[in-house]
Amino acid sequence: MVGTIINVSLTILAAYPLSRSELLGRNALMKIITLTMFFSGGMIPTFLVVRNLRLMNTLWALVLPGAISTYNLIITRTFLQSNIPEELVEAAKIDGCSHARFLIRIVIPLSMAIIVIIAMFYAIGHWNDYMGPIMYFSRKEKYNLQVVLRDILQSAEAANMAESTDTILSVRFYEIERIKYATMVISSLPLALAYPFIMKYFEKGVMMGAIKG
Repeated sequence: MVGTIINVSLTILAAYPLSRSELLGRNALMKIITLTMFFSGGMIPTFLVVRNLRLMNTLWALVLPGAISTYNLIITRTFLQSNIPEELVEAAKIDGCSHARFLIRIVIPLSMAIIVIIAMFYAIGHWNDYMGPIMYFSRKEKYNLQVVLRDILQSAEAANMAESTDTILSVRFYEIERIKYATMVISSLPLALAYPFIMKYFEKGVMMGAIKG
């Protein structure tokens, strides 16, 4: 939850100025930002940065390296360009409204569709994160649900390999299959329950964020 709030907040704060025509060099900035979709620092350099910043075994090790998704930033910027007209910005300026107040009082309420969408994308990413906890957490009590469920499944498979008779192997096989299906249900149930409530925002947010005009 904390990571998703930080992700959404930083994405909105970055997308809003990039969507305004008065920002000098915004096209050059967008080209530089887009390059990060094709080239990244890599797993080992990212790990070294996190370790040198002394973020190991902390929540920030999972949140800060991917605080802003380039894809989410692009669709949010496009959404704001398409749905927040320049005339509205000019009218707010005439009334003495600052950029910060305009963002909070006007932009965010009008952008709930795209905010819900990127929040869902970020939440799914955090929920399904597997490599992050393994890389940055040395204490098992800090593991997230996905890693815990994987450990349970591996323990069941290891116990199965230790058995020898055909009857026991057959019983163990069905037990492992039940564990697999149980882990699948447990890991997907929260997001499956949340999806119907945000489905009405999904198509609107993605389409408006992907197509300008």
